[in-house]
Amino acid sequence: MPTALKLAWVIAYVPDVPAAIECYGEAFGLSQRFVAPDGSYGELDTGATVLAFASDQLGDGNFPGGPRRPGLDEQPANIELAFTTDDVAGAVAGAVDAGCTLLAEPAEKPHGQTVAYVRDPWGTLIELCTPIG
Repeated sequence: MPTALKLAWVIAYVPDVPAAIECYGEAFGLSQRFVAPDGSYGELDTGATVLAFASDQLGDGNFPGGPRRPGLDEQPANIELAFTTDDVAGAVAGAVDAGCTLLAEPAEKPHGQTVAYVRDPWGTLIELCTPIG
């Protein structure tokens, strides 16, 4: 039986990696871990799993056609980044102040978790929520 895989990092492709690193640092209080000298790749310190950004150009070179870029006038893609906090309303305010777009105000779900949704300036869907349990 193969060894269980471990999620090491999540990469979002964006047109401007340094701007994404700055936006997420301001919006969510995340510390910069690394940015390549040419600005094509960067990482934020988020704990066990790294949140990284790579340039659209870098993504285009990974496989034919590269990844699909989310249109800001379209529904978000089928994946989201989720950040937990005890202050969802405060996290939403910080995200909006940093340039994110509010999609759904904080609301309590039937299982007791408070959840809100924003979208970053490059189209990535972000869930801001209280921890479960």
